[in-house]
Amino acid sequence: MVVLDLKAHDILQPAGEDVIHTWFPCGSAMAAFCISTNDGSTTVEVALVGCEGAIGGIVSNGHLPAYSTAQVRYGGRFMRVKTSALEQAKLDSLTLRHWFSRYSDCLLAQVFQTAACNATHSISQRTAKWLLAAVNRTHSPEFAMTHEQLAQVLGVGRTFVTRVISRLRAEGTIATRRGVFIVKDEQVLRDASCGCTAMIENHYDTVMHGIYPIE
Repeated sequence: MVVLDLKAHDILQPAGEDVIHTWFPCGSAMAAFCISTNDGSTTVEVALVGCEGAIGGIVSNGHLPAYSTAQVRYGGRFMRVKTSALEQAKLDSLTLRHWFSRYSDCLLAQVFQTAACNATHSISQRTAKWLLAAVNRTHSPEFAMTHEQLAQVLGVGRTFVTRVISRLRAEGTIATRRGVFIVKDEQVLRDASCGCTAMIENHYDTVMHGIYPIE
């Protein structure tokens, strides 16, 4: 196992390449699975992973191409293990296999919920949902993110996100400084969100028995 300090935007797993490593975010570090359009003009986040989860080789035995790109969203420490070593550990431990099976169910639930959210909920609701998810995973009301980066995460234009952020800031729900968001009132932000974060949290908490980092 190797421990690395990575920065936002570092690529953990490029789409199309064989999965040879599994990554575990530590502390406030976060990564995301991202899907690009055919022409590469737009990239949309489909799942966010913090210290509750892992990236790469979760279900398969490795040596299969990754469908999505895994990218660091919030820099920090990541543990990296060869997927082949993880597979051997699963063979040696039925308990470990069960835990990874449970986690894969939770990760798929997040992907399902994200698809439904993107299709039915407003940009305002989705913005609030993502900010809540970031607070939950970083364990901090303050995290680095620009308007442009948040717009890319949501798959919308920057001007739409700027309007939402301006309104939340005027209401006192959040504050911002250059490249940083600060959540001032988490409950108001939760009321403004679509509720998808709560549904995902509840599923993780039920299936993983308290591993999901609910504050």
